Amino acid sequence: MALRSICVFCGASPGRLPSYAAAARALAASLCERGLELVYGGARVGLMGVLADTMLANGGRVVGVIPAALAGREVAHDGLHELHVVDTMHTRKALMVERADAFVVLPGGFGTLDETFEVLTWAQLGLHTKPCGLLDVNGYFAPLLQFLDRQVAEGFVREPHRQWLLRATEPSPLLDALAAFTPPRQTKWIGRDDL
Repeated sequence: MALRSICVFCGASPGRLPSYAAAARALAASLCERGLELVYGGARVGLMGVLADTMLANGGRVVGVIPAALAGREVAHDGLHELHVVDTMHTRKALMVERADAFVVLPGGFGTLDETFEVLTWAQLGLHTKPCGLLDVNGYFAPLLQFLDRQVAEGFVREPHRQWLLRATEPSPLLDALAAFTPPRQTKWIGRDDL
């Protein structure tokens, strides 16, 4: 698929390891090299801030989406090409999904996981066909991936839906995988025998 805009979910904290910020900078550089627009959570702090600042420093286009209630707490970035201040977290996620062709997930906390799983759930329900990929820095997502495989093994997630979440340790291969992604053919998430 032709990618024009990538939504990135990541922490409003920088995390404990310098490698997290380094990965955000590397991702931003790769997005700029490919001429891809960044859509993200609109903050200027944490990994979000590193990502946006690196994009802007390299001439990339950046769109931020932040709820009004968080604009002060997360310190909304005032140097973006577009900053959308919205009413709710749900509106934030819906606009980010609408504006993006694919999703990349950097390390983050509850909010990052919430955004990731909402995107995957919407894909599972057939509400979009956009791919999602984890940029797995220092094995950060290894326990999560193990748990997702357990969900498949236990019959709570179907294998085609598990394949919706891609993984790479470097930005360029991840962006290549997102561009080459073909949505799984199976759209059912529950069958008659499951009822």
